[in-house]
Amino acid sequence: MNLRLKISVLLMILLGHHSVMAQSTKATFPEEPAKQLIQSYCSSCHQLNRISGSSGYTQAQWQQLTATMVDLSASPDQTKITNYLAKHFPPNVNHQPKLAAGSESISFKEWVVPTLGQRSRDPIQADDGTIWWAGQWGNLIGRIDANTGEMKEYPLPPNAMPHSVTLDPQGNVWYTGNKNGTVGRVNPETGEVTQYHMPDPKAKDPHTAIFDRHGIMWMTLQHSNMLGRLDPTTGDIKLVNMPTPGSRPYGIKLDENDNPWVACNGSNCLVKVNPETMALTEYKLPDDRTKVRRLDIASDGMIWYVNSSLGRLGRFNPTSAEAKEWPSPSGPQSHPYAIVVVNDIVWYNESGMRPDALVRFDPKSEKFQSWPIPSGEFYAGIVRHMRSTPSGNILMHQSSTNRIILVTPQNQSEQ
Repeated sequence: MNLRLKISVLLMILLGHHSVMAQSTKATFPEEPAKQLIQSYCSSCHQLNRISGSSGYTQAQWQQLTATMVDLSASPDQTKITNYLAKHFPPNVNHQPKLAAGSESISFKEWVVPTLGQRSRDPIQADDGTIWWAGQWGNLIGRIDANTGEMKEYPLPPNAMPHSVTLDPQGNVWYTGNKNGTVGRVNPETGEVTQYHMPDPKAKDPHTAIFDRHGIMWMTLQHSNMLGRLDPTTGDIKLVNMPTPGSRPYGIKLDENDNPWVACNGSNCLVKVNPETMALTEYKLPDDRTKVRRLDIASDGMIWYVNSSLGRLGRFNPTSAEAKEWPSPSGPQSHPYAIVVVNDIVWYNESGMRPDALVRFDPKSEKFQSWPIPSGEFYAGIVRHMRSTPSGNILMHQSSTNRIILVTPQNQSEQ
């Protein structure tokens, strides 16, 4: 990869956290020689106001961020660029979260994955403790031995660009080919990949997938506005269109009866799927400004969701079809994103804040507590998916800094 492309990719990853944040921030770049480097290397991939939309860093922190993305140590332009950015975009509190105090404690354990600039994301842990992740921009699937820290990466077919990785009931490793309209299975012993192509050319972007107890894969296709079902034994894929045009199905989870539930990132809806007929039942949430990135389901059957567009945490009762919402600690611009329910405690992140905040919500007391999510000695990135481990810990990522993160709540042991 040439230097210009490397730096362009780097800054797009570091600073392109959030389109809402970018659009709301006007960038100004003082006239100095390094300005031409910034304009030359960066503007081909993203708007420059994404730089001023970050939380800003010291020169040393900019260097650390660079080191997690690409190796620019031999480039004479690296110091010029990082000095310029540190001078004009130092640490700021423009998007600082409002952290909620509380008595609970957690710990963070981080792994920095090998291939730089890959946007590591969506980790999941198998029953044997192995952690798998998707390296979207690196076009790979990765594996971590959580006991030794040893990592291995598996290259995927061209342009797969995996958005997520998941496991079937037998522990086989699957991914969604977000760019080439496929889903695939990876053989960890040989690295061989078996691809399944979408049967409709309009189904272009498999997004998030999950397996039910019968070994059937369910998947969302966000921009295609479809839901899909794959039977691995036959290779048959069935697709259905979402009820509302532009509803953009995103997160997907299964209830105790193996009924898939889908979050709408483009409309104020949740959708229940009949697993036999694939008939879709749409439930409208009260505020039509609502957009839902992801959801999860508690042991009592309640569906918890993030009202991403309005900065709220929501609970939907599938029996009464009633919804209740709570304002997130950092307010309407907090943009909750990923969510997981662990031991009936709700965890999610505020992705519109810098640093990204991890929020804990206790449904019994209705109290929040939150922490900044680290990336080594600094804070950068955005969590787009989090999942529970078999022992009740939380796995998430910081794509911008090439990290997989294990969160251990109080009284839980690390895996």
